[in-house]
Amino acid sequence: MELLATIQTAWGFTGLVPRSILEVNAFGNLLVEDETGSIWRVCPEDLSCEPIAASKQALDALRKTNEFQIDWSMERLVSLATAKLGSPDQGRCFCLKIPAVLGGACGPENFGTISLEELISCSGELASQIKEVPDGAKVRLVTK
Repeated sequence: MELLATIQTAWGFTGLVPRSILEVNAFGNLLVEDETGSIWRVCPEDLSCEPIAASKQALDALRKTNEFQIDWSMERLVSLATAKLGSPDQGRCFCLKIPAVLGGACGPENFGTISLEELISCSGELASQIKEVPDGAKVRLVTK
């Protein structure tokens, strides 16, 4: 499935109607332009997808901030993941085996690699299933 279609299927419940993918980082985070020109960030490790800029121009201004640069590059995590796993193959990215919002550590013991499309699909599916669960509530994951 094409990545834009995967984004729509997995994350459409958030209101995102993707038009184009602007950028992908090493942990599979996406910057996505929607049909109105707003920019969204899909953050699989946090099971989140939300608008971060009203336009490409606003994104350009955001990219100039130190906070965004540090958060987007994930330099420390990428360095740790590369040391443990090497560089991911084409079409793959690093991931947290257990997402941070479900208690997964942001360290090498929880790092893996996965196809980008699978990460976006699985994280969106999981996010949609727990969207109504209050913070701090216990969840039980059942895999098929």
